[in-house]
Amino acid sequence: MDKVTKKVNPFRLATLLRLEKDPKMALQLFQSPKIGNPSFRYSSLSYDLIIQKLGKAKMFEQMEAILQELQKETRFTPPEQLFCSVIKFYGRDRKPQIALQTYERIPSFRCPRTVRALNTLLNALLNCRDMETFGRIHDELDQYASPDLCTYNILIKACCLNNSPDHAFQMFEEMVSNGIQPNAITFGTLITSLCSNSRLNEAFRLKEDMVWCFNVQPNSLVYTSLMKGLFKANELARAFQLKEEMVDNGIELDSGVYSTLIAGLCNAGRMQEIDGLLKKMKSNGCEPDIVTYNAIICGLCKEADLESAFGVLNEITKKGHCKPDVFTYNILIGGLCRQGRAKEAAELVEDMPRRGCFPDVVTYRILFDGLCREMEFAEAGHLLDEMTFKGFYPRSAHKLVEGLCKTGDLKLLDSVLSNMAEGLIMDLSAWELAVGTILCENRSQELLTVIDIIKSA
Repeated sequence: MDKVTKKVNPFRLATLLRLEKDPKMALQLFQSPKIGNPSFRYSSLSYDLIIQKLGKAKMFEQMEAILQELQKETRFTPPEQLFCSVIKFYGRDRKPQIALQTYERIPSFRCPRTVRALNTLLNALLNCRDMETFGRIHDELDQYASPDLCTYNILIKACCLNNSPDHAFQMFEEMVSNGIQPNAITFGTLITSLCSNSRLNEAFRLKEDMVWCFNVQPNSLVYTSLMKGLFKANELARAFQLKEEMVDNGIELDSGVYSTLIAGLCNAGRMQEIDGLLKKMKSNGCEPDIVTYNAIICGLCKEADLESAFGVLNEITKKGHCKPDVFTYNILIGGLCRQGRAKEAAELVEDMPRRGCFPDVVTYRILFDGLCREMEFAEAGHLLDEMTFKGFYPRSAHKLVEGLCKTGDLKLLDSVLSNMAEGLIMDLSAWELAVGTILCENRSQELLTVIDIIKSA
């Protein structure tokens, strides 16, 4: 590679970088022309390609080093889109403050900031749920850029995520008064919020207004949100009428629509109608995806038909056209735990990596709660150790502490209390129970240990 890259020109380097899939090899490729030629000048495209590859690979330290080099360039001005990409990378990795710092650094690259970078930053902060920083920027919005449709859509989404639909409508009215035309995303977000708050009449009125007042046609998001609201209100007939309305209006029935209908039937306990809907779905050229199958598995678990639920899992695994995800396994693990089969659930969790899917914090919490309910306190204690090692913590460890106090396993209790302190799971009643048990047992050494744990927390 060295012989090639010593002679490579900036344009050839960009081509080589585009073809290289391994980000570490791409970085070596990017750096190698400088080895024999310190005066080598990179093109803007080469910088863009290597930053994209490093950012996607979460090689942030190396990416920042490249950005520092780019900052010294005087031959060209980096495009704003490059910094938008960097902000997105940090947002996806839950690094909102570094995303903000990147936004603030843009002028130091001689690149003017526009509303595009602002929208990218707001979206990153929202995805990270850094509502404090988001709110501060919102309050000073005019100092950053003049908001556009995308800005208002993000602001409305933030209000809805905060369960403040009325505030979202204030944003909507402000947008309209500023002469900005709402789009299907705007209405979809508002209608989703109204439906989730059981304000169906308002949601249907807004659906009419979007057509007659704003000439915006409802899309599948609007229809699926209304369907979910109707299912929640136990109005299944109206939900299926919306499906027919979509057909009449020439709106494609995608897997999301069918999955919503199937989930509604499952929640209503009408499992016998699922096969017919699946056949109709396939006849319309729409293949079920994992969301569809997850809805079916969830319905079967609610019916306590775990045999059929695992049958669906085996079917999709064998067919291979879609892959079970962590939600699939969490549904099954929850079903097993509800039936008092936590040990089988633990075996499934242990087997997940072999199946190509890794447990998440929800997986561990479901299993932990199941083990505690079945009074499998030793297994729950060991699981808590594993969770802590991975940076996961249960919602509460009170039942485990209570169980260990009753069984008198003070050694394991000591470990559990340490994990509780590390994860800041400071349930006062659990601590009182633990200290009281140790005092009753007259175990002064264990009491001193607990006091040390409390002090360190």
